[in-house]
Amino acid sequence: MTFWEALAVFAAGIGAGTINTIVGSGTLITFPVLLAVGLPPITANVSNALGLVPGSLSGAIGYRRELRGQRRRVIRLGSAALAGGLAGAILLLTLPSSAFDAIVPVLIGLALVLVVLQPRLARAIKARREREGTEVPTDGGPLLLAGLFFASMYGGYFGAAQGVLYLSLMGLLLHDDLQRINGVKNVLGMLVNGIAAVFFLFVADFNWAAVGLIAAGATLGGIFGARIGRRLPPAALRGVIVAVGIVAIVQLVLR
Repeated sequence: MTFWEALAVFAAGIGAGTINTIVGSGTLITFPVLLAVGLPPITANVSNALGLVPGSLSGAIGYRRELRGQRRRVIRLGSAALAGGLAGAILLLTLPSSAFDAIVPVLIGLALVLVVLQPRLARAIKARREREGTEVPTDGGPLLLAGLFFASMYGGYFGAAQGVLYLSLMGLLLHDDLQRINGVKNVLGMLVNGIAAVFFLFVADFNWAAVGLIAAGATLGGIFGARIGRRLPPAALRGVIVAVGIVAIVQLVLR
């Protein structure tokens, strides 16, 4: 890479780390830049996955206050995320990229609808449980585990907008504050990128310059994103989620 190409990758890492911590979809920033500087698609994808891990970690640390008291939840949901992320990484090396091209924009669109309707749906579900005398599962129950597994499978495969999928699923099925849910989302993203990267270390080729530049940028971005995201009220955070999700759909349809 030339100096200016390296600077572009580093800047993309900052942007991706920031947006991943707030919402997700940072891959939509870094992946096109890596392709533009000449990396093959698979090399760009695996290098991106490894490079974004430090950014997810710094973002999770930035949300440590919101993560307090959620250790059991993180362990339970994290197990589903790890399994799904590994499955997605395996699929990346065995399936053509066109396999997900048709379904992913639809999934993100559905996720955005759930994000917008989440407060109303959550109230309706809560009222129904109160009428029936049933308790809300603390960790979302089997339905959330299954949803996170498949969202993480997609995350291990490509990862663009996986944070939107996480937030929509947990926002609907967990009775909790959106900022606390966002903290969990950052941990799940770190786990998925991490398990996929470990798998790729043994079976794929990395561009280590790209990995280092994205890692450095994403770490800074994760710090910035945590400072910004934690200050957003729920309505504003939902607005950011929807805006990023729409951009993700457009990019995925047009690429």
